[in-house]
Amino acid sequence: MKKGSFFAFLCLCLAIGLAGCQKGKKNGWDDVKTAGRYMNRGIDTMFGKPYDSRMIDKENEFSGPNKEQFIGLKDKDLHTQFTATDMALNQPSVFPGEKGSGLPGLQSFYAPPAELVAIFQMIHFDTNDAQIRSTKDLETIRKIADYLKEHSSVYLCLEGHCDERASAAYNMALGTRRANQVRGLLVKQGVDVNHLFPISYGKEKPLVPGHEESDWQQNRRVEFKLYQK
Repeated sequence: MKKGSFFAFLCLCLAIGLAGCQKGKKNGWDDVKTAGRYMNRGIDTMFGKPYDSRMIDKENEFSGPNKEQFIGLKDKDLHTQFTATDMALNQPSVFPGEKGSGLPGLQSFYAPPAELVAIFQMIHFDTNDAQIRSTKDLETIRKIADYLKEHSSVYLCLEGHCDERASAAYNMALGTRRANQVRGLLVKQGVDVNHLFPISYGKEKPLVPGHEESDWQQNRRVEFKLYQK
């Protein structure tokens, strides 16, 4: 028997032996396939076929397709979109437009008039994020809280918006998180939760129509609509 044939026969016996040892186990066939791969590799190596395979343990060692600008978002992420903070906040006892609420529907809420624009400025967010990180935005929220506490007849709709990327369902949830984040900070500063109504428009109402990062940045926002009794 030639040396190559003998080596192949030896590896085949090894594969059969492994299969016998694993009889009755779900991974038995996987072991046979693994042994077969090593057998082929041994034969190819003997006949001069080079191998250069190794384990990859660092991200920068991976050589694959070039990364393009995208957001890897899936609808299954919706299941983890709402945090404990979102769920812990009390809900308003009434909602605008409901019978007995004493409030009209949200379509009757209006943009801040000129004299209040400096207070009710839009809050902006990073990509795929619902956390408020800007000192300027935190100061805006403080000013809004102070105004609402001084004017108990004013009600506020908080509109959560997203940029055009990812699915409509995902962005609807992300817009809700953004609106709830602002609402939560207002409540912590003493604003009556019954005067705050978060709503999400997802990516359906962009502020600007462009497709560049500068446009997306403006569209990732919470903006405010008011109603005064």
